[in-house]
Amino acid sequence: VHWLLTVWGCMAWLPPSYAWGNFTVLAVGVWAVAQRDSLDAVILFLVGLTLTIVTDIIHFAVLYSTSERESLIDFFRFSAGMAILSLILKPLSCVFVYYMYQERGGEHGLNFGFLTVAPDRGAYQNIDQHDAPPRERSEEH
Repeated sequence: VHWLLTVWGCMAWLPPSYAWGNFTVLAVGVWAVAQRDSLDAVILFLVGLTLTIVTDIIHFAVLYSTSERESLIDFFRFSAGMAILSLILKPLSCVFVYYMYQERGGEHGLNFGFLTVAPDRGAYQNIDQHDAPPRERSEEH
């Protein structure tokens, strides 16, 4: 869906940077779907989708102008509408990709180094490690 909307969005007014950014992220998405055991591909796809949301907004804000294209107004509106529809659908795609990340064994929290968003597991007891019973100390005086 995003591929077709991006193609239609690029027909009239968006620069090559819009196409390169979106098609690159869609190629990573194909990799993420094809390689079912890779968490890296899914994370790259999720980060790429998030970045293209930001860059699409910047492209639309800077380049959207109908004054130069009065002769092709319907063609421009169709192209702009498809690009905007693609932008509207991207957050929904991000949610689906995040669910795919969780299904493949990704952690529910995200770790960005200095900022950690994860459940607090400090109150849980680790049952994988078998602790030796405590030894009684013989008191030597």
